[in-house]
Amino acid sequence: MVKSTSTKSAYQQRTFFTKTDDILDLPNLVDHQNRSFQWFVEEGLGELLAEISPIDDYTGTKLSLRFKGYRFEAPKVTEAEARENNVSYDAPLKATVELTNKVTGEVKEQEIYLGDYPWMTERGTFVINGAERVVVSQLIRSAGV
Repeated sequence: MVKSTSTKSAYQQRTFFTKTDDILDLPNLVDHQNRSFQWFVEEGLGELLAEISPIDDYTGTKLSLRFKGYRFEAPKVTEAEARENNVSYDAPLKATVELTNKVTGEVKEQEIYLGDYPWMTERGTFVINGAERVVVSQLIRSAGV
């Protein structure tokens, strides 16, 4: 609902049109970032590993490596500790892989360390070397359109 107020000065009368005094709830502006990161952690990385699996040796006749699963461990430091000590807020990624020797038929399964991956904070940011970084979504226009 729009309300109006009028004031009269020596020179002219002014009318102010303002919006209602009701305060609107602000949406969670980083919800998209958080949901996107959560999808990557739960599904997206698994889809990517499944897409490149199996990895065969260059001849394709001796060895084959297949990803069976993955998991992120808890971050080694808290967000505050990462900022204070100028380190990254990240989590170790471990994957269960199966190595098959095609010549002997031997199959060996083992959990391996794939690296430390930046972990998103609740505010939708990453802490890299103690500095908070943000992923900015952009729409780029196509040339000639």
